[in-house]
Amino acid sequence: MKGKTILVGVSGGIAAFKAASLCSALVKEGADVHVILTESATKFITPLTFQSLVKTPVITDIFTEPNPAEISHIALADKADLVVVAPATANIIGKAAHGLADDMLSTTLLATRAPVLFAPAMNVNMYNNPIVQENLTKLRERGYLLAEPGEGLLACGYTGKGRLPEPEELVEIIRAFWQQQDMKGIRILVTAGGTRERIDPVRYLTNDSSGKMGYQLAAEAVRRGAEVTLVSAAVGLTPPPKVRLIRVESAIDMYEAVLAELPGIEVVIKAAAVADYRPVVQADEKIKKTEDKMHIELVRNPDILAEIGRRKTERQVIVGFAAETNHTEANALEKLHKKNADLIVANDVTQEGAGFSVDTNIVSLVRRDRPVRQLPIMSKQSVANAVLDEILSIRRERL
Repeated sequence: MKGKTILVGVSGGIAAFKAASLCSALVKEGADVHVILTESATKFITPLTFQSLVKTPVITDIFTEPNPAEISHIALADKADLVVVAPATANIIGKAAHGLADDMLSTTLLATRAPVLFAPAMNVNMYNNPIVQENLTKLRERGYLLAEPGEGLLACGYTGKGRLPEPEELVEIIRAFWQQQDMKGIRILVTAGGTRERIDPVRYLTNDSSGKMGYQLAAEAVRRGAEVTLVSAAVGLTPPPKVRLIRVESAIDMYEAVLAELPGIEVVIKAAAVADYRPVVQADEKIKKTEDKMHIELVRNPDILAEIGRRKTERQVIVGFAAETNHTEANALEKLHKKNADLIVANDVTQEGAGFSVDTNIVSLVRRDRPVRQLPIMSKQSVANAVLDEILSIRRERL
């Protein structure tokens, strides 16, 4: 970040205090940091706090022009290499999504041609409100960057999604932005979601996978310049922009789709939770209740990761995931060798913050002939970038 100009927009939420730590961290990284505070933000934290940290004038009023030789919101918009809005309240998100410009921050957002990263922070019910989600979707579709909010106890007393990521997490996201073309042209296949194994037309066997980790990996790989094919089982998620999406349902469907794509792929990331077994018989009609007990005979599904490992070339990097409940690292190491993978991303799904459906994860990166790299609890966005960094490291070692 050395020599980069970063404009930090702070809107009016209790998480504004974290923005001060963010600015301090960015200055330590060598960035030239400028700050805009909305009027509401000044109710939570003073401009002087930021000015003391970044050593540049802090703008709070669109009609304040400290330098008569320039128009502040145009000058800052032109100067910025990146704009970060943290915290991004529902209000500023709504303004940006609809092109409103009634204060210094919203006006600058319209005027800048620099990439903009929004870090939403608000009450969980506000965040989940369909209007807010629609506004976030609009921003995402228009190319704005979004940092996923964390989940936990909020300042309002509610528990849920809506926490501003910690400053160090935001720094990692920003650092990853500067590396965004480090995967340019690499052809990556990502699998995501939990497969469904049909019993009859209305029932199936599945698992708790939400697909969030796989979708985040696909989104971050695209952002960093990769050509991504996403093989997705049924999930309730919007596919990331610019991915080539292949929808599947069963393990057999995914097996066939992955092997068909494999010859032209340089990196495979198997983040999907694939069912190990399927019913021997899949009824064509709904099975009616007859007795107290029902017996379903199961047969093994093909092992997709093992088959990829058998077919892989010297230049392909194969990544598997291991969701465990005990002996996590030992099981991951065994899987690494057994499946001929290059990297296993392992997690204990019984740990708080590491299970299915949440927006955080706690993983260990397991490779051959080196110590296991244990990561702290992080957003799935940060975990995705850590995994992609490890993949690049493996590729560099083979050159």
